[in-house]
Amino acid sequence: MATFEQWLDAYDIVYRALPAASDQPCPNCRRQALRLVFTGPSGSGYGYASFWCDACLEGIHLSRVPVPAGIVARSLADAPETRRPTVPNYRVVS
Repeated sequence: MATFEQWLDAYDIVYRALPAASDQPCPNCRRQALRLVFTGPSGSGYGYASFWCDACLEGIHLSRVPVPAGIVARSLADAPETRRPTVPNYRVVS
């Protein structure tokens, strides 16, 4: 199982590639299925990051991270069940 630090390294690579897609493999299962979704107050420039692998459903959750320019964050004003894109129930690595 990948460590929290390995997940942070992968997050950094994917984050720096935004708004382009990254071909960074999952630090846990090595598949290229990483997803990164931001949720936060509309127009604030910061929020929460949900970062996971669609293949193994493991990942990390980070708070108070900057949302890069050009990236639309899911709004906290929306009800959790209506926020898009959806974030699966993945296992958070600590």
